[in-house]
Amino acid sequence: MRVALLGFGLIGGSIARALRRDAGDWRIAAWSPSGAGPLLARSDKVVDEASPSPADAVRGADLVVLAGPPLACLELIDDLADELAEALGRDAVVTDVASTKEAIGRRADAAGLRFVGGHPMAGRELSGYGAAAAELFDRRPWVVVPGALARPGDRDRVEALAAACGASPIEMSAAEHDAAVAAISHLPLVVAAALVEAVAGSGDGRDRPDWPAAAGLAAGGWEGMTRLARGDEEMGAGIIATNGPAIAGRLRDLRSALDGWLRELERDGGPDAVAVAARLAAARRRLEKQG
Repeated sequence: MRVALLGFGLIGGSIARALRRDAGDWRIAAWSPSGAGPLLARSDKVVDEASPSPADAVRGADLVVLAGPPLACLELIDDLADELAEALGRDAVVTDVASTKEAIGRRADAAGLRFVGGHPMAGRELSGYGAAAAELFDRRPWVVVPGALARPGDRDRVEALAAACGASPIEMSAAEHDAAVAAISHLPLVVAAALVEAVAGSGDGRDRPDWPAAAGLAAGGWEGMTRLARGDEEMGAGIIATNGPAIAGRLRDLRSALDGWLRELERDGGPDAVAVAARLAAARRRLEKQG
């Protein structure tokens, strides 16, 4: 199968490395705006073709993978329906690997594409082809969301891609997917950024007066809680811009939980240690049950 990767950062590069590891007959073309990642991957023998343009990449492709941030995927969908339409084969299936599905799926349906949305549930706070790893998707879910114009067998190509990358395909609706990832991925991103703003200082460039003292004591807890805020801001902005209502709903849920903690912390006579321990134990049990 000939696969065209449009966008070649962490996820696109990891797909290419995983396919090269697989025993199947994969022919891989890659394009990115800078061209640097595909050229390096070709020299590494990870891709067969470092395409000079999106048209060169998609020409003859059985599967086109939109591997950029969500807003870039929307632009590429418009291009595939317009200036790239001649290069895109009539039998080509288009998929993506973005973290949101409803907005991208609607755009692909409106563009008349044979589209099957995808989202590998894996990532790192690092970005770029240099951070790519063949094992990134191993034993991870890969959400598959068939579009309105997908034909019988189109989903099979995307599921074959996911399986070749070591992932487990799972079909969901776009709305179900976006609600779920708003809770377990997008809300943590916003919370991590808000935590930095609350503790270190906001975007005006001025530190909170007590931040230097706190920073000097920061260790694993701070690093773990702020990990997502260290990621690619373009990717994060695209996620939030294309899943705003679902994230807002989860933020309201968090605000309600925080209000409960505030009532406990401001209780007359101080927090009730027994009640606090019970809340912490309940949270731990939920996490253990998940595992």
